[in-house]
Amino acid sequence: MSTATLSSKGQITIPAKVRNELKVDAGDRVEFIQVAPGRYEFVAVVHDVTALKGMFGPAKKTVSIESMNAAIALRGAAAR
Repeated sequence: MSTATLSSKGQITIPAKVRNELKVDAGDRVEFIQVAPGRYEFVAVVHDVTALKGMFGPAKKTVSIESMNAAIALRGAAAR
């Protein structure tokens, strides 16, 4: 088990073993996700957006950027 100490400024130094396993480095982002009252999961946010490609299978239909912009504008106008 790895431990860290909270500084007076609310900062912690992540132990090297944990940093290496999570593949995080200086400047990388991490999230604290509440999994239960008083319990959090520490998750590295190091995945590139391209890792999401194909997550939902092949596209059912192709949509142009112009169509997307028109749909966004229509929804935006309706929200006002």
